[in-house]
Amino acid sequence: MNLFPALPAALALLLTAAPADEAEIKPARVIHLDAGQTSKILNSPDKKKRPIIIDIRTLGEFKAGHLQGAVHIDFLAESFSTKIGKLNRNTSYLVHCQSGGRSSNSLALWKTLGFEKIYHLDGGLLAWKKAGLPIVK
Repeated sequence: MNLFPALPAALALLLTAAPADEAEIKPARVIHLDAGQTSKILNSPDKKKRPIIIDIRTLGEFKAGHLQGAVHIDFLAESFSTKIGKLNRNTSYLVHCQSGGRSSNSLALWKTLGFEKIYHLDGGLLAWKKAGLPIVK
């Protein structure tokens, strides 16, 4: 059983997609954060510094509770790499999953596609909840 059905499609996309000018694509800067650091960034008084939250868990996990304002893009869906590829590369994103595994695995795609800045919630939503931080349903 393939636990990551979107991974072969994402890798195929990465291996076959060649930019018009490879010098234009810069690898993403990935910043690993714990739950407390993540909360500070999400609550920054300067709204321009707040990243868009991308929750890559399954829809069932997302519906059971997620970070306020999170956008759901399922890592296990075949459309994952296509949906990530349509996002603005100049925008900052915070990516997370349940425990940090899937979101860690997704970082290669974010980097290869040339996103400017990616924050990663180390430990995922479990770390967020363990820190006593709020979720919404």
